Parts: sequence; structure tokens; C-alpha cells
Amino acid sequence: MQLILTFVILGITILLFMSNRVRADLVAILALLAFVLTGILNPNEALVGFSNSVVIMIASLFIVGAGILRTGLAQQAGNLLLRYSADSEKRLFILLLAIAATVGAFMSNTGTVAIMLPIVVSVAISINSSPSKFLIPLSYIASFSGLLTLIASPPNLIVSQMLVDHGFEKLGFFEITPIGIIGVIIGIIYLFLIRNTLLPNGENRNSSKDGHQLSPKQLAIDYKLGGNLIRVSVPEGSEVIGKRLGQLKIPATYQLCILKINRKSIEGMNLLPMTYQEMAGPTSIIQPKDMLYIQGLFENVERLAKDFGLLIEKGASDADELVSKQLGIAEVLLTPHSKLINETVRGISFREKYNLNILSINRQGEYVLKEMSKERLRFGDALLVQGSWESIELLARETKDVVVVGQPKEHASIAAASGKAPIAGAILIVMVALMILEVFPAVISVLIGAVLMIITGCLRNMDDAYGHINWESIVLIAAMLPMATALEKTGGMVILSEGIIQMLGGFGAFGVLAGIYFITMVFGQFISNTATAVLFAPIALNAALSIGVSPYTFLIAVAVASSMAFATPVASPTNALVMTAGGYKFMDFVKVGVPLQIIMFVVMMIAIPIFFPF
Repeated sequence: MQLILTFVILGITILLFMSNRVRADLVAILALLAFVLTGILNPNEALVGFSNSVVIMIASLFIVGAGILRTGLAQQAGNLLLRYSADSEKRLFILLLAIAATVGAFMSNTGTVAIMLPIVVSVAISINSSPSKFLIPLSYIASFSGLLTLIASPPNLIVSQMLVDHGFEKLGFFEITPIGIIGVIIGIIYLFLIRNTLLPNGENRNSSKDGHQLSPKQLAIDYKLGGNLIRVSVPEGSEVIGKRLGQLKIPATYQLCILKINRKSIEGMNLLPMTYQEMAGPTSIIQPKDMLYIQGLFENVERLAKDFGLLIEKGASDADELVSKQLGIAEVLLTPHSKLINETVRGISFREKYNLNILSINRQGEYVLKEMSKERLRFGDALLVQGSWESIELLARETKDVVVVGQPKEHASIAAASGKAPIAGAILIVMVALMILEVFPAVISVLIGAVLMIITGCLRNMDDAYGHINWESIVLIAAMLPMATALEKTGGMVILSEGIIQMLGGFGAFGVLAGIYFITMVFGQFISNTATAVLFAPIALNAALSIGVSPYTFLIAVAVASSMAFATPVASPTNALVMTAGGYKFMDFVKVGVPLQIIMFVVMMIAIPIFFPF
């Protein structure tokens, strides 16, 4: 009875996945509950997936990937790829897949996809293409690369250990490599040929037409701040030294606004000279060698400099200098019932209330900069404000008078990680080296990488790290892992595999090999490649010994078939990883994956007996 129930639950789960009417993670949880409620699994067996090292590793890899993206390392790597691809999308497609295969030869396919995913998305956006054209190929090639070396995939290690346990020689590090090379080459050719037909080409959600308006640096350009931002230095002996800005009454006397102060550390106080930035306010005390960033007309700045003995710096000041790790700018809209409507900029005391400067007003496409303090605000006005990122985030949360446009947390995190691409690159190299050398278990190596991304500032804080974990993928994978336990407990795997051996035994060793490969491949579409290899490796070994042929041939077939997980998004963690990022549906994997499965079945039935004879 339990065997029938297991296959009923499995069938319903597959149908729900294919319908795409219910979220994949919810379907997985419902299947998990069904196994518990029918008594097939107990609660401990059902929830074991959430403590599985693979799930923890994937969550950590999301954090590592976020650090790569945040610091600009993904963009730099993407620019390098674009340079070598010579603006050819065809060459870029092949180059990306070749790099993914090379990386995947020395680490898990999940790690490969997590590391490459932000780079691929960045490159796709750069060439104004949809990431959905690249992410399924990335996942598939990462699976193929698992056959390039012994350590690249858990099934390889499982079948190698199975041989050792039964008195045979273990597999060499590169013994399976010829099979992997054939898989990678066939896979790249197939994916290249179908990239414009079977692969979806959805709209690039990350590069919407209005997206640039939310970029702080682009906002500074849109609001035409560049011509109104002037740098003034404070020399030794200036009479403003030691005075608070509030005492100088600069806005009232000169119609100028000091936006920020760059201040160098005092000599002798620090081993290395450092520059500090702070938002200028009434209580800011001017110190020697301060650099003041002033908004206003140049003639008024000249008058200020002459009166107080200041030096106007030569060269234009870019508006994007207002954006830094500490300070940022954002656009805010007045709400219909805002208390600020009909009030003057000077009268609302915006700086005092929110610790933010108003830099400009966008009034129906017209930008108000001159004598802005006297302007009365109207409904529909958009204000460009500047200050610390913390103050901007606070404004977004705590006021009903304005609405902050865009994602200040996102921009703050990007600004905080600016310039740390070399650190992120070093962390990535250390993590990969630890995995290759097997200094620690893979999950520990990845956790080390994730923690280093946070404590070195590649990610702003723990909230930033948690925010980049794709929880839909995590729940989907964790909830699907116990399905293998259910199939094993009810004997479903053994019954089907033994039936195939009995049916195909009359066709000789080749027929049984094809049967073992096929059933392993089919079940590998719904459970992890590790679980598939664990279940079918002993069956393959017994089948080989019972008909008197080399166990290497059959066990290699299990390792290969376990990695051919292309037809469903739950067939592999890598498919689940790219499903959300690429905006894919269940049927996208079926359309692209099933033909590839058939092709690889034919190719591997020829290749495996050649390199691993019966």
C-alpha cells in the first residue's frame, strides 16, 4: 500500500510542478507533508533535508555569490569576457560555457553555478540580453563538468568507494575525464544550436527602461548637479577654522549649501593617511585642510572664498562624488497628504528633522536649483536628497510625508562594497582552494567563504547576506531530498530496477547496461544525483557480477546517468538555483532537457563501453 501511495504522491507532485500554477517550493512542502501524513516518513525523516549539508552549502554559496556581485567582481569578470568575445554573442555563449566547465572540473556543480551565476547575469545585462538564454546552459554544463574529474561530483566518489569496498581498484583522478570531455563538447554544441529556439528569451527584468533613474549616480546626472557642485579647500590660517557652519550663516548670506566635508586624518594619529567623509551640518566644525563640497552658483562661491580665505579647487567636480560608502543620494516623492505641501524648503527644516539635504526639485520635468530655499513645495514634486545612507533608510521607514523611490538599502550595500573586488576575488580563490585540496568538508569551506564576505565588508551586514539567499530554492531542495528516503523505504527503487534487469537480461550485458542507465537517469530527474547514485550503485554492481562482466562499466554508467539531470527543475540543485534567477517554468526544462537526455543516452551507450569495456 505504501509503495502505491509513494508513486501517487510522486505523480501528483510532478503534475503540480508541470502545471506551474503553484509555487515550486509550496509543492515540495505539500509533498513532504503527504509523506508524513500517510506514515511513509516520520517527522525526523521528513525534516532531515533542512539540516542537510548540501542545503547549508547552497545557502552559503548565495552569500558568496552576493559578495562577488556587490563588490563589482562579477562586472569586472563580465567585462573581461566581453573583451575576449569581441562583441560576438555566439563567441560569448561558448566562452561562458567553456569557463563553467573548467571551473566545474575542480569543484561541485552547485558551487560552480553559484559562483558563475552573478557573472552570467551581469554579462547578459551588459549585452542587453535576457539571462534566461544563458542560465539553463550554465546549469547543464556544470552537470557535465562533474564528469571531468573524480572530485567534481559526489556520484563519482560514491561509485569509486563502492569499487574499493568490494575489493576493486578505486577510480583514478582523471580516469573518467574522457567521458566528461565528450559530454561537455556534445552539450555545448547542442545548447549552442538550440539557444534561439528552445531556450526562453524573456524580457530582462533587471534592466527595465526606468531602472537607471533609481541609480544614485544617474540621479545626480539627471538632476544636473554637476555644474553646481564646487570643491573648496580650507588652508591653514583661514578664519573659518574652529567655527561651526551654523555660525557662518552661509545659506542666508551667500545662497550656498555645503553638502559634505572630506577630512584627512591628523598626521601622527594614524599609521596610514585616511580620508573621512561627513555630511555637513550646522554643528560641523571646520578644520584645516578640509575639502568642502558646495552647491550653488560659482560667483557666490567666489565671494565666500574671498571673504573667508578659502581656495577654490580647479577642475570640474563630478556629481557622483556625492555618492560614497558613507553618503548617498535618493529621490523622494511628496505624498498627497504630505505636511510639506505649500511649505518652503527653508521653512520645513528638512535637514534638522531628517539629517538630509535637499539638493534639487524636479517639478514636472523642470529642475529647480537656483534660490531653491524660497520655493514652496507642491504635490507631485520630486526631491533629490543627500545624506548618510542610514538617514535615507530611516526616512524610507519612518515618515508618511514622502516616499523614497528605489531601494536605498540596495544602493547603500553596493556603495559600501565599492573597491573591494580584489578582496572578494581572494576569498573566492581561498574557498575554491580549500575545496580542491579537501582541507575541510566542502560545506565548511563554503561557510568560511560566506563569513569572510561579511566580516571583510564585501557585504554590508548580516541582513544584507540573508537578503540574498534565495529561500525558494533552499526550501525546494530541502523538501525534495527526503523523497529518496521514501522511495527506498517502500522498496520502489529495488522493484523497478530488478524488473528491468529481468526484462533486459536476454539482450546481454549491453541491454542490462542500457536498462540500468535509463532507470538511473529517469529517477535522477526527481531526486538528487547523490541519492540516485547511492541507491543504484549497489544494484549496478550486483547486476554486473551476476552476469559476469566488469563492474566498472556499470558503475560508470550510474555515475554518468546520475549527473544527466536536465529534464526537471528539481533534478539538480543547480537547476533549482537558476530557475528563479532565469524566470523559468517547469516546461522550459522539459523542452530543453528531454532532447538532451535522449542524445546523451545514445552517445554514452557508445562511449562508456569504449573507455570502460565489459
